[in-house]
Amino acid sequence: MGPMSFPQPLTVGPGRHPLDPEPVRSTKAPTVFALGLIALFTGPLVGGLVPGVIALMLAREAEREAYASGGYLTGALWIRRGTALAWIGITFAICALVAALVIAIFNVATAPLQDFGPGID
Repeated sequence: MGPMSFPQPLTVGPGRHPLDPEPVRSTKAPTVFALGLIALFTGPLVGGLVPGVIALMLAREAEREAYASGGYLTGALWIRRGTALAWIGITFAICALVAALVIAIFNVATAPLQDFGPGID
């Protein structure tokens, strides 16, 4: 019988270098999510515009930082969810503004005209 051979473990690519930093979650990711959530809840009251826009701007910065980190900055799921919530909150706020505008136009259109007395020209 010949020498026994054991299967070698499969390696996909080079392993991490010992000096590589540990992956950490972006500190902006939960902030984007929280602002998106606030925008969602305050959107029907038109207050969702401000936190929604801030969440979108912060999400853009966080995505740039995550891309530049080369995979060592995580939290992309929080950023995507926060961005989606921010857009929904902004949409709610815009719908509330349009509804208020339609109601205001309807109230002005159906308001009685100024009726003067019979002796006034």
